[in-house]
Amino acid sequence: MNLSQYLPILLFILVGVAVGIIPQVLGYILGPNKPDAEKNSPYECGFEAFEDARMKFDVRYYLVAILFILFDLEIAFLFPWAIALKEVGVAGFMAVLIFLAILVVGFVYEWKKGALDWE
Repeated sequence: MNLSQYLPILLFILVGVAVGIIPQVLGYILGPNKPDAEKNSPYECGFEAFEDARMKFDVRYYLVAILFILFDLEIAFLFPWAIALKEVGVAGFMAVLIFLAILVVGFVYEWKKGALDWE
C-alpha cells in the first residue's frame, strides 16, 4: 500500500479545517470587542442574557424554531424533486402532492391552535 494515495484526502482535511478555523481566529483577533448595554440586551430570545440558565421562559420560542425547521426541510425535499421532475413522472408528482398536503394539514392545525400567534 502506497501512502501517497492518501495525500489528496489529507490535503482535503487540512483545507477544510483551515477554512473553518482561520476566519474565526481572524475575526477574534481583528474584530472589535466593545460590549455595551444595547448589545447585551435581549433581542430575539426574549429574556435577559447572562442570567440563571434554569429560569423559566415561554415554550413558544422552541415551537417557532421547530416549525421553522419543519418547513425548511420541506423546501429541502422539494429541490431534488423539482430537478428530477421529468424522470419521476406522474407518480412522483402525485407523491409530492400527498407530501405537501400532509404538511399543509399540519400547518393549518398549528395555525388554528394559535402556535403562530405571537403575543
